[in-house]
Amino acid sequence: MIDYIKGTITGLTPACLIIETGGIGYFINISLTTFSKLDEKKDHIILIHEVIREDSHQLFGFADSEERDMFRHLISVTGVGAGTARMMLSSLSPGEVGKAIMSSDVNILKNVKGIGLKTAQRIIVDLKDKVGKHTGTGEIFAFADNTRREEALSALVMLGFARSAVSKILDKISSEEKELSVEDLIKKALKNL
Repeated sequence: MIDYIKGTITGLTPACLIIETGGIGYFINISLTTFSKLDEKKDHIILIHEVIREDSHQLFGFADSEERDMFRHLISVTGVGAGTARMMLSSLSPGEVGKAIMSSDVNILKNVKGIGLKTAQRIIVDLKDKVGKHTGTGEIFAFADNTRREEALSALVMLGFARSAVSKILDKISSEEKELSVEDLIKKALKNL
């Protein structure tokens, strides 16, 4: 199993790269997120995930471990292949995918090409516990115990507020004050809506 390849990038497009090391050029599939972090003709360490099947042997490359970890989480979900996971990480950053999963925001995931309602729901259900421990910066996510936030969100949506607006405000409040009760969360959110 290849963990990483260190070498010079000799070819770079938004979908793939060729990295040369030891006189061998490796063709590696990448996301737009990784593409934006790389420069052609420079030495890089590319983290690798191998997909080996009967009929193909593919390498997927990542500029950092956060993106590779999210990719591996995504492909562990039934119905999400390596191509779909790469498409998700081209459309959203790993932090945005993690936040969408933790806030159960099906619409953000559904907006990615190739992701339907059922797949988005499955991703959220399967990965909420795995992704809940970390977000984009590697910090512990403020909503690891999401119950109070979800109760406040449900109550405010039932009052007629837009789910996306409420979710953003609750994220902000919860990141500033982590130990608020459901009632206090609702009161503070109402002041900001």
